[in-house]
Amino acid sequence: MAIEERDPLTGHKTTGHEWNGIKELNTPVPRAVYFFLIATTLFSLIYWIFMPAVPLGYTYTKGILGYDERDVIRRKLERAALEQAPWRAAIEKQGFDAIEADGDLMQKLREAGRALFGGNCAVCHGIDAGGNAGFPNLAAGVLNWGDSPEAIQETIRVGINSRHPDTRTAQMPAFGKEGMLPRADVKAVITYVRDIGKSGSDHAAMTQPKGLEIFQNNCAACHGDDARGQVDLGAPNLTDASWLYGGDLQTIHDTVWHGRQGRMPSWENRLGPVDIKILATYLHDLRKER
Repeated sequence: MAIEERDPLTGHKTTGHEWNGIKELNTPVPRAVYFFLIATTLFSLIYWIFMPAVPLGYTYTKGILGYDERDVIRRKLERAALEQAPWRAAIEKQGFDAIEADGDLMQKLREAGRALFGGNCAVCHGIDAGGNAGFPNLAAGVLNWGDSPEAIQETIRVGINSRHPDTRTAQMPAFGKEGMLPRADVKAVITYVRDIGKSGSDHAAMTQPKGLEIFQNNCAACHGDDARGQVDLGAPNLTDASWLYGGDLQTIHDTVWHGRQGRMPSWENRLGPVDIKILATYLHDLRKER
């Protein structure tokens, strides 16, 4: 078959190849393809000349324009810092009551606090501050170290059982694991504690006298004789419905048997004092809304 032969239907020349009577057409590449190839090649050359493009070991070609994404981000951060400077200065100077009474200031603080919380605290406490197992509900739950903005600020600053020299310290002994209480006494005291939350301390004392005795001798020093906790020690109130690790019998048993040593990092070296104050105010305001 001649290569110059033309297909009578399309008018295209054939390539000279034929399979089972089917002839291959020498169909030309569409002009649009050449156009886009040329256009993209020209764009690549122009971009390479004007913009950073080619890696050269530890450096790269800078381009005629000298564009640097890091400089762009730095300028944006500097501009944002200038815009935020007035209201951040007001937060730094004013007390919590004055800040919360200023509607315009609180609007800016809520936006900043939401961003700070989402970037630093939400991984443990949840994006809505509702908490997770072992991490307290900051929006509506009981806070062992106090829920005033000053107390929240201090907790954020120094952490709990952290490396900060002024850290809040709270350690619950492993009464069962360390042999401080025999298994029968652990069972008696956890039943008493569970009944406190369900029926009240008077009813629990009447129905669980052995558990009451063990509690008074081993637990009351931190949780108080009435089991309502002590804020200064970070010891939780055992009479309410708020449980950090869970209020079912098995979880209470695990808590008494193995102890609890919850940790919270100190944020003093990660966030500045103004950001910590913003977070504390944001959380205090969030709790007032619930």
